[in-house]
Amino acid sequence: MKTIDAHFSIKDAGHGMGDGLFARVAIKKGEFIIEYTGERLPTAIADERESRYLFEIDEDWAIDGSGTENTARYINHSCDPNAEAEIVEEEGVPGGKIIISAVKNIRKGEEITFDYDQEYFDEYIKPIGCKCGAKVHRK
Repeated sequence: MKTIDAHFSIKDAGHGMGDGLFARVAIKKGEFIIEYTGERLPTAIADERESRYLFEIDEDWAIDGSGTENTARYINHSCDPNAEAEIVEEEGVPGGKIIISAVKNIRKGEEITFDYDQEYFDEYIKPIGCKCGAKVHRK
């Protein structure tokens, strides 16, 4: 287990999912958790990259969050997530920024997850089978 700061740790998520981001403190529903950061690049260039950490902001912009300094990259997919990603406009930031907030209360020690959306699910998760552990999975 690797402790990032007082709020997060990174450890094996189990279910064959690799590392995940875990709460070191309780997080209340509606609270900001973390920002998804990385290299901001035109979507057309992002589409040519092989990175699995690309997060499309809009038709024009994407963020490549593959750098390990992007702690949010460790948030795994879940078909029953406890967090969500939201694109927030910010003056001077092309396309805006991506923030992760809790959609449920998250207990200390619980893995933080969000739904990666249909396109990512269909391209990367569905071919190998979803391993998120939720009782009901996306189709």
